[in-house]
Amino acid sequence: MKTKKIAASAALIEDLVAASRILANEGVLDAYGHVSARSDKRPERFIMSRSRAPALVTAADLMELDADSEAVGDQRKGFIERYIHGEIYRRRPEVMAVVHSHAPSVIPFGVTKTRLRPIYHMGSFLWSGAPVWDIRKVRDDNDILVRDRPLGAALAEALGGCNCVLMRGHGMTVTGDSVPEAVFRAIYTEMNARLQLQAETLEGPIQFLSDTEGKRSSAANRGTLERPWELWKKAALR
Repeated sequence: MKTKKIAASAALIEDLVAASRILANEGVLDAYGHVSARSDKRPERFIMSRSRAPALVTAADLMELDADSEAVGDQRKGFIERYIHGEIYRRRPEVMAVVHSHAPSVIPFGVTKTRLRPIYHMGSFLWSGAPVWDIRKVRDDNDILVRDRPLGAALAEALGGCNCVLMRGHGMTVTGDSVPEAVFRAIYTEMNARLQLQAETLEGPIQFLSDTEGKRSSAANRGTLERPWELWKKAALR
């Protein structure tokens, strides 16, 4: 199938396809969930797949969406929750990629009083916080899905300046300043959640990373993103 012309470089298109497949391979996405990237040619727009299972995404599936999260010259069915992405890009101009996931290990932290906190260095970016957004505070009559701009804006507001926001009874959304970083954070948020759940069953208290450790470790990890990205991308596009 001929790839539809969209405002994005070939490199970004390849990375976005790889990201979708990587997150499926790593169990962060299943038949649901999605990843997007801000256009590197028109920063007021973003790129994401049409509504399709992440593991099956190809370059031909990608769509260009405007600042209101509406497809540009494309009549194919898009993801209902594309507004999650569009409203975060609107509020956070430094964000270049967004991942929304229903990873099971994260769900308990969105429905209890236990906070998701960085328990090891790979989850150190969580030092910025993982606030919980409850859709009921915005719209009591809801189906949990972020299906319009007002709900997307409320989620983006709850995210604030953090790298991750949890969604009650739904999942998580993480951001990055590149596609590789957003993928890295999605994978290690899920892993951090699993480890924290395991640690909760042992004698405590849990020794979480301090904010200083989190900041320094997160900065160090950003300098090595090419290592896991090369590995994950090669496996995903094989």
